[in-house]
Amino acid sequence: MTRTKYKRVILKLSGEALMGDKSYGIDPHVIHLIAGELKEIASSGVQIAVVIGGGNIFRGIDASAKGIERTSADYMGMLATVLNALAIQNALERLGVATRVQTAIEMKELAEPYIRRKAVRHLEKGRIVIFAGGTGNPFFTTDTAAALRAMEIGAQVILKATKVDGVYSSDPMKDSAAKKFSEIKYIDVLKRGLHVMDSTAISLCMDNNLPIVVFSLKKKGNIKKIIEGKKIGTLIRG
Repeated sequence: MTRTKYKRVILKLSGEALMGDKSYGIDPHVIHLIAGELKEIASSGVQIAVVIGGGNIFRGIDASAKGIERTSADYMGMLATVLNALAIQNALERLGVATRVQTAIEMKELAEPYIRRKAVRHLEKGRIVIFAGGTGNPFFTTDTAAALRAMEIGAQVILKATKVDGVYSSDPMKDSAAKKFSEIKYIDVLKRGLHVMDSTAISLCMDNNLPIVVFSLKKKGNIKKIIEGKKIGTLIRG
């Protein structure tokens, strides 16, 4: 892969993406496949940062609905993202890829604290940077963290990996008549109430004109194809 459309990207992975066919936790086979794809892309000179969720281990909103105080539940969810980040780091380093994990909540024995200039320097040196801990604040999702980090490090696009192959007019798992969009505007995502990313993340991208590509992680090679400029999934832009 010599010619690429993007030189610096943020890959947003949900915690659920790491489960594979399991109902909970981390599937080592899935993480190995993701790591293999990231290694190939990084070797071409593309700078990659990853923002990881924690829903495969603990989801703050769900826990809050079941009686745990929301702020505490969100902090517990942030810790789950650190577990996932360390798992991805391990998979990448087993393949010989240099990585750094940076956390929004300091835990220096495990990872670096998030420092924007340091993160950019790692990317410039060809390391894959994994951002964990969300924004470090309760009431903000890891989608918003992805949008925020993308702005801060100067990423050209957010690659939002999901279980489906793009953005649909309704849930394609429940509605056989759901229509897939090849391209859609930020404002239309908000007006239609499409649950692609939370509204804060979409608004932040809209205000800063940062494109989002929503695609399926299940099909091998999709990340590489998007970076090469091929039309995969759904493009969200102004």
